[in-house]
Amino acid sequence: MALSLYNTLSKVKEPFTPLEGNHVRMYVCGMTVYDFCHIGHARVMVAFDVIARWLRASGYELTYVRNITDVDDKIIKRARDNGESFETLVDRMIAAMHEDEGRLNVLRPDEEPRATGHIPGMHAMIQTLIDKGFAYAPGNGDVYYRVGKFVGYGKLSRKKIEDLRIGARIEVDEAKEDPLDFVLWKGAKPGEPSWPSPWGDGRPGWHIECSVMSTCCLGDTFDIHGGGPDLVFPHHENEIAQSEAATGKLYANAWMHAGAVRVDGEKMSKSLGNFFTIREVLEKYSAEVVRYLLVSSHYRSPINYSEDSLREAKGALERFYHALKGLPEAEPITGDGFAERFAAAMDDDFNTPEACAVLFEMAREINRLRDSDLPAAAALGARLRSLASVLGILQLSSETFLQSGAGARVDATKVESLIEARLRARSEKNWAESDRLRDELTAMGVVLEDGKGGTTWRLAE
Repeated sequence: MALSLYNTLSKVKEPFTPLEGNHVRMYVCGMTVYDFCHIGHARVMVAFDVIARWLRASGYELTYVRNITDVDDKIIKRARDNGESFETLVDRMIAAMHEDEGRLNVLRPDEEPRATGHIPGMHAMIQTLIDKGFAYAPGNGDVYYRVGKFVGYGKLSRKKIEDLRIGARIEVDEAKEDPLDFVLWKGAKPGEPSWPSPWGDGRPGWHIECSVMSTCCLGDTFDIHGGGPDLVFPHHENEIAQSEAATGKLYANAWMHAGAVRVDGEKMSKSLGNFFTIREVLEKYSAEVVRYLLVSSHYRSPINYSEDSLREAKGALERFYHALKGLPEAEPITGDGFAERFAAAMDDDFNTPEACAVLFEMAREINRLRDSDLPAAAALGARLRSLASVLGILQLSSETFLQSGAGARVDATKVESLIEARLRARSEKNWAESDRLRDELTAMGVVLEDGKGGTTWRLAE
């Protein structure tokens, strides 16, 4: 089955063919680094990490670019509130972002351009838009884009200019010709970071940043442009208008957007008190549990973040790791049909829920084979881990996962000591002492599992 993906631009699922041979060029809008990343950022990080992994696993040569917005109003305000330079804030937040995504097993993109590293390119594109009549500089240090001149405006979001104009207005300090026009270059304000430009000192508008960084890294037209659900309008709509007006070419061949994260059925919002950073979540749940929650839903679907959904994700991973527990090293089995069905699911617009269903079938088959054909179970377990690596899960040892968090809840050294004492009591047929030690471990929240390979343990729910 050939790869197909849902294109936000056409609103249908389309066969995917790279523009240049086997080379896929993908650009994803990254973070504005003024604060720690939240669970909505994690959704986008993980979604496009899985997409990148599957493209590479399918044999495509991928160039994956994800930008960083390192100057904007929020960054400037936060740095001022903190009493630090915007550069210091940005560097600290980028380091934190990399730490968070590393814990979630998100692989770094091939390129991670920063907006402030592409100021000359922004000047060049803005001047081109002015020369073509798509932008104007009213003389106050700002430069604006003429939305009404771009014939295709609204094609991504399906919004009509007439409807957008209803209720739109021009702020007192703006010099727009039309309330829908948006800023390409902002004239400097006292105390703000700025760069020299042909129109006076200032800084770039948000939308022009991505148009310049994407085309600089990937060319005027590239294969996939992605991002979060809130970026379709106005950010991505404005990117299309700028880029296609400047180059005269199609900007991105396909557009992909991850679904929103809802918290207990409500939109995530600081005002509602249901806003969680990645690091806050990882204080309570293991990173793999959080990642599994994110990959178990289709990347385009809204996902509900709740204590119940995290517990379900933890339970699902426990079933996988129990199936893999105690299996000897083996080469992955082939020709069993599971890999083909997994691939068919992923080729169908990266259908991770269906791919996970295939993995569960494999786990059930491993459990069935374990007692009758251990080598076959081990080979299937190796295949299960191999396929799951595309989703970024099931790469730990079973013991590591099943005992995860043990350090915070129990003394692992004491647990091992009590297990050894119980084994000695059993070998001496001292059943009363063996039972006493098991009861002590149970009271600590430890579940013992006796098997042919010895006794292992995990934490109870």
